[in-house]
Amino acid sequence: MHELDRTLGFKERRYIEELRILTKSTAIDCIIDDRFERIIYVIRQGDMGIAIGKGGDNIKKMSRVLGKRIEMVEFDEDREVFIANMFKPAEVASVSFGERDEPVMVTVPERGDFGLAIGKGGSTIEKARILVRRFYGKEVGDILIPNRGNV
Repeated sequence: MHELDRTLGFKERRYIEELRILTKSTAIDCIIDDRFERIIYVIRQGDMGIAIGKGGDNIKKMSRVLGKRIEMVEFDEDREVFIANMFKPAEVASVSFGERDEPVMVTVPERGDFGLAIGKGGSTIEKARILVRRFYGKEVGDILIPNRGNV
């Protein structure tokens, strides 16, 4: 699998620098998602605690400074773990990467996690779609619940 070209514009680089200054953490990627009026940071593995801050203080501070909702996803070299991180706080039972043109399939353990995995107005699954395309050049398929089939 080739590493996709993730180019960062001026604004994204500025937001990553702002995060570093305010939180002392490192983002390896930043997406401005105008549809959901948010900034999505991909945080370097191991930096998530410091990025969030005590009681979410750093996220609140970043949100005030940048005037947008802030969401963070912890990167992981293991693509299945990284994809599961995109759906937090939903519990992910498994991630199936599939062959070349097959979509990534995500299974959640129960119905309660399904709603969290989709997110309000589809915001969580959209975040995962953006990141999976950006990092792996693949699509996210249906969210599955065991013994229930596709939803």
